Amino acid sequence: MGRSRLIVGTVIGAAVGAVVALCDKDTREYAKLKLNDAKTSSAYYIKHPSEAIENVRQTMDKLNQNISSGADNAINALEQVEDTIEKLTNKN
Repeated sequence: MGRSRLIVGTVIGAAVGAVVALCDKDTREYAKLKLNDAKTSSAYYIKHPSEAIENVRQTMDKLNQNISSGADNAINALEQVEDTIEKLTNKN
């Protein structure tokens, strides 16, 4: 019961927030522009699904490379900290 009330409350709150935000003319124009962009992009990818899959694959490859690079950098930083701590403890 509580979960469904939370979900319904969140949906109603989001709808009310969107309506209030769309009272501003600039916001309406921006939303209209972004919806038209989304419509154009989705229509293109519906006509060219192989390109959509290729773009997703390339994006995932970049994400994997970034994660791997970040992990390597973190490991390198930890090794440097370990070496520094070892040097300090050997001096004493």
